[in-house]
Amino acid sequence: MGLWAAGLPSLNDRLDLGPARLGSVLLLISGGALVSMTAAGPLVDRFSSRRVSWIAGPVSGLVLLGPALAPSYWALAVLAVVFGMGLGVTEIAMNAHSVEVERRYGRPIISAFHGTWSLGGAAGGGLTSLVLQTGLDPQALLVVAALVVPLLYVPAARLLLPDPPGHDPAASPGGAAGGSLGWWLIALLGVAAFAGHLSEGAAIDWAALHARWVLATDPAVAPLAYTIFSVAMTTVRLLGDPIRARLGSVLTIRLAGLFATAGYALVLLSPLAGEPLRVVCAWTGWALAGVGLATVVPVLFSAVGAAGGRVGRALAMVTAFGYSGLLLGPAVLGYVAEASSLPVALIIPAVLAAVVALAGSPAIRSLGRHSAAPATSLPEPAQAPTAHGPEPEPARD
Repeated sequence: MGLWAAGLPSLNDRLDLGPARLGSVLLLISGGALVSMTAAGPLVDRFSSRRVSWIAGPVSGLVLLGPALAPSYWALAVLAVVFGMGLGVTEIAMNAHSVEVERRYGRPIISAFHGTWSLGGAAGGGLTSLVLQTGLDPQALLVVAALVVPLLYVPAARLLLPDPPGHDPAASPGGAAGGSLGWWLIALLGVAAFAGHLSEGAAIDWAALHARWVLATDPAVAPLAYTIFSVAMTTVRLLGDPIRARLGSVLTIRLAGLFATAGYALVLLSPLAGEPLRVVCAWTGWALAGVGLATVVPVLFSAVGAAGGRVGRALAMVTAFGYSGLLLGPAVLGYVAEASSLPVALIIPAVLAAVVALAGSPAIRSLGRHSAAPATSLPEPAQAPTAHGPEPEPARD
């Protein structure tokens, strides 16, 4: 994903796309991912996240060959959908597996996985920059990546957890989404995911433009707004698991919404500050927004996993809600900014940052009560040592 995103300018130059057609390609990728996620959840529940990851991971790398070699815009448009579908299935499978890892691990760890995802994106961007500086062909880099990356999945996939005890690939899970979770609870989690993703996407797309258009910063300084947001988010994701372990998921999601809302408030108020302080005020705001939004998705995914049962369908629904926020956010904010101004448009993610806490907190609390109820899910040896016979299992680290 990092190589693809960093290679977009070169792809734009090669096919002479322009902003509108390039935006359409990105929309098609997200649309393909969104569609495939709805199928990925049942696949994970039926065949296990391990088996789906084994197949979807390498395939998601191979299908990058399509966009990399596309000879025209129309070919790129079709192949972008296929690329997005591969990414969507992989995302559901690996996140479902991370939930299983956290269950076995016994303490929060999902946030660190999202932090390493961010590091992978940064590595892809750095490698692309290095290739461009050495004068090599960026298209060749994408082709090589599409052929090499699938091989990198193999040693990692061999270390994935075995299928849960009692998992029968031939049995259809059926029932409500995510086992016995009610649709209203899935919807509430989805609203929190939608709000968090839209607020995150707003920072990614508009932080640098806000610095340039609203604060009138130098073109070389403007991108630092996004850099500060990204660094804050990655840092908290890498370090966020001990925080959630200490505070609990409910308080963590409340603080996430509070920090993100406060951050957007500072960004919106920054033009009112004096000349030396306005940029610092905005940078502080983007940093706070990154700190808050960093933990939203890991906390929501972990809460779904803590409820027990097969998580594929529930995780797919929550992720699809979140992707909808990323999908609609840039367009909605762009239209509002065009009709009024960018500060007015940024009021939308500021309000949705508060929705993260307002929707996420009661949903996670309800999930906590759900997980405390008598389990109907697959047996978990580490959590219920006496459920498999008269002898308790030995303690594990």
